[in-house]
Amino acid sequence: MKEIVADKALVAYCGLYCGACRKYRVGKCPGCHENEKASWCKVRSCCVENGHTSCADCHQYDDIMECKGFNNFISRIFSLVFNSNRESCIKRIGEAGLETFASEMAQKGMMSHKRKP
Repeated sequence: MKEIVADKALVAYCGLYCGACRKYRVGKCPGCHENEKASWCKVRSCCVENGHTSCADCHQYDDIMECKGFNNFISRIFSLVFNSNRESCIKRIGEAGLETFASEMAQKGMMSHKRKP
């Protein structure tokens, strides 16, 4: 299994940190930016099309939850299943930058900020 390391290239377009994901670490997924098979992901498609490294680069960043691509049905299901707060992750990326976010997530060994109960 790959070690969790801080790498800004492992920050997914939606704000998840692939570097701490079990599928990435065991070699079953190349990570969001390299995953050509993830054509189903509206967030990835939008960011690739618009040249963004994450949703934090988007003009809709201030009200990310209003974005139909970011806040789509599949994304909401993933959020519930994994208890992830992608909105919080995107806001942290916007505040601190990709490198700092990747470092924080690697240090914590987490894929995402957690939703508060």
